[in-house]
Amino acid sequence: MSTPEPADDWLVVVDPQRIFADPDSAWGSPMWPAVVGRIVRLAAAYGDRVVITRFVADPQMGGSWGPYYQEWPFALVPDENPLYAVVRELGDVAARAARDGRIVTLPTFGKWHADLREIVGDQPRMTLAGVSTDCCVLATALPAADAGATVRIAASACAGSTLENHQRALDAMALFGPQIVIAD
Repeated sequence: MSTPEPADDWLVVVDPQRIFADPDSAWGSPMWPAVVGRIVRLAAAYGDRVVITRFVADPQMGGSWGPYYQEWPFALVPDENPLYAVVRELGDVAARAARDGRIVTLPTFGKWHADLREIVGDQPRMTLAGVSTDCCVLATALPAADAGATVRIAASACAGSTLENHQRALDAMALFGPQIVIAD
């Protein structure tokens, strides 16, 4: 895995939380154990240019989220619940990001939101890593690229719900080149 190229490139680690990493969680990625070390190494290479995003359910969202949470009621726990904690392996990275105001917590899959843009800029160069490739990474990459961000997907530092879904998401994002580039 290569280190960041331009000095203004940001690493956005999408939702590295227990709810997605724990194999006993209904949302746990079987790929997570293989990628977490790669994310840690990437974060070290990016230093202070790392943003951590977090997903936290909001039962008040309404619309399609109502039926979604009827299917996944286990996720309707408060932000402080251990399910929503950042994984231990990224504890130091998350602590530094929190200290510097670089944690973005949202109740949506996609994290391309005013809170993230305030940190990285409206049309940044950014590398995405994290979980789940076929949900939150994809839902962050597409609107970011559509808004003019240059997005690199660190494929080997992303974990999908399954290996097949991971690859399908990478293939879909590759269709948006050169705005989205799949890298290893």
